[in-house]
Amino acid sequence: MNLSEHYNELFKKSSKAILSEDYTLDTKINNPSDKRFGITLLIRPSQEIKANIQLFINELKKVDPDQYYYPASDIHITVMSIISCYEGFTLDKISSSDYIEIVEKSLVDVNKIQIDFQGVTASPSAVMLQGFPVDDALDTLRNKLREGFKNTTLEQSIDSRYSIATAHMTVMRFKQKLENPEKLIQVIEKFRNHNFGKFTVDKIELVFNDWYQREKNTRNLCDLYLKYF
Repeated sequence: MNLSEHYNELFKKSSKAILSEDYTLDTKINNPSDKRFGITLLIRPSQEIKANIQLFINELKKVDPDQYYYPASDIHITVMSIISCYEGFTLDKISSSDYIEIVEKSLVDVNKIQIDFQGVTASPSAVMLQGFPVDDALDTLRNKLREGFKNTTLEQSIDSRYSIATAHMTVMRFKQKLENPEKLIQVIEKFRNHNFGKFTVDKIELVFNDWYQREKNTRNLCDLYLKYF
C-alpha cells in the first residue's frame, strides 16, 4: 500500500463529507453500558511526539471543544487487533499466556521498527495523525502474527474487519454535531504536512482494552521490549 496516496485519498473524501455535513457521529463514546472489549497489540508514541500531538489537539479544541479528544495516555498505534472488541468478551474466556507466546515468537528476528509521523488526515468520523513506517519491519511483524495465529485454535479475529496496513493514530472522534466544519477543516489543512517527529519503537504492549483504548479500562497483559543489535 502506498500510504501517502491512501492518506491523501482518505482526506479528500472525508473533508468533502465533513463540509457537506455527511459525517458520522460515534454515539457510544459516553455510553456507560458499552461493554465492548478485546485484545490488542499496540505501540505508544514517544513523549516528544505526544507533546507535538497536544499542540495539534489544542488547535482543534479551539474550534470545537466538546468533541472526544484522546488523552495522551490513550493515544496509540495498533499493531494488530487480535480480538476485535465485542460485547461480552472477558479475559476469563482466554489463556493470556498462549497469546503472549505467539507474540513473543513473532517478534523474533524482526528488524528495528521506526515510524515517522508526518501530517494529519481525517475519516468521516475522526481525525488522525499520519504514520509512515520507515521500512517493512512493521509489515513483517504483522504478517508473522497473522501466520502465528492462523496455525492455532485460539480465538482471534485478525483482519475480520479490515486488513490493517497503516500506522495512524486517532486523536479526535466526532461525538456530536460539529460546531464549525469549515474551521475544523482549516485546522486540519494547517497541519496536513506538519512534522510531528520520528521514533524508534522500544516496547510493544499486549492489552485487554475497550473500544476507545481508555486507560481506566485497559489491562496490560505483557510488555515486550525490543532490543536491536
